[in-house]
Amino acid sequence: MVQIWNNKEILGNLTSKFLTFLLTGIPGLEFVHAWISIPFCCLYATALSGNSMILLVIITQQNLHEPMYYFLSMLSAADLGLTLSTMSTTLGILWFDACEISLDTCIIQMFFLHGLTFIESGVLVAMAFDRYVAICDPLRYATKLTNYRIIQMGLLMIMRTVTLILPLLLLLKPLNFCGVNVLSHSYCYHPDVIKLACSDTRANSMCGLIDLILTTGVDIPCIVLSYILIIRSVLSIAAPEERHKAFSTCVSHIGAVAIFYIPMMSLSLVHRYGQSAPKAVHSMMANVYLLLPPVLNPIIYSVKTKQICKAILRFLLKK
Repeated sequence: MVQIWNNKEILGNLTSKFLTFLLTGIPGLEFVHAWISIPFCCLYATALSGNSMILLVIITQQNLHEPMYYFLSMLSAADLGLTLSTMSTTLGILWFDACEISLDTCIIQMFFLHGLTFIESGVLVAMAFDRYVAICDPLRYATKLTNYRIIQMGLLMIMRTVTLILPLLLLLKPLNFCGVNVLSHSYCYHPDVIKLACSDTRANSMCGLIDLILTTGVDIPCIVLSYILIIRSVLSIAAPEERHKAFSTCVSHIGAVAIFYIPMMSLSLVHRYGQSAPKAVHSMMANVYLLLPPVLNPIIYSVKTKQICKAILRFLLKK
C-alpha cells in the first residue's frame, strides 16, 4: 500500500510539473466564436482607448494635476492592466481556439488579474476619502491630500496587494492536479483553479478567504462609512443648490463603485451557489466582471466630470 501511495504521489508531482489547463470560451456557442469575438474586440478597444485617453489628458493637462484626478489616473491604469491581462487568452480562444495554458502562465495571469483587482478596490477607497475631505473638510483639503500623501497611499495599495497575492499564488505550486483540467472561464481565476486540485486545498481556501476579508471586507465598509459622513454633512447644508452641487461631485465615484463591486459579488455567488446554472452563464458573468469597469469608467468620468470632458475635447481639437 505504501508503494502504491508513493507511486501516486510521484505521478501527481510529475503531472503538476508539466501541467496544462484548458480555458473555456462560451460553452455551447463554440461554432459562433468568430462572431462573438466582434463585440469583444469592440469592448476591448473601448476600454483601451478610453482609459489611455484619461491617462493622457491627466498627464498632459496641468489644470488636472489635483488629488481627485491623480486617483482617477490610478483607476485608469488599473483598468488598463486588467484589460490587457485577459485580452490575449480571451481573443486567443475566440479567434484561434487556443485553449491550453500552463500552470506557470496561469499563475502569472492570476498575479496581474487578482493583484490589479485588489489595487482597484484600494483606489476606490482612496477616491471615497478624497470626496469625504473635499465635502466635509474643504478648508484642509490641500493640506490633507498633498502629493507626498497620495504617493504614500499608492505605495500602500501596492504593498498590500503584493503581501496578499504572493502567498495565495505560491500555495498553488505544491498542489496536485489529476484528470482533465478544464477551467470555467477564458482566463485563470483562483477559485476556479483550486476546484480542480486532487490534493488538500484547505490552506488555499483559507488564504483566499483572508485576502477577501482584508480587501473587499475592509474596503466596502470604508466606502460606506465615507458616504454616511458625506450624506450627513450635505444634509446639514441649507441651500438646495449647494446640496445638489455637493452630491453631483460624488455621482461618478458611486457609479465606479457599483460597476466594480456588483459584478464581483455576483461572480462570487455564482461560483459558490450557482453550480446548477448553465456554463454559459458562468462564462458571461466572468467576462462582464472584468470588462464592465474598464469599459464604463472612462465613459462615466468623461460624461459626469466637466473638467475631464473639456480636457479631452481640448486635446482632440489641438491634435
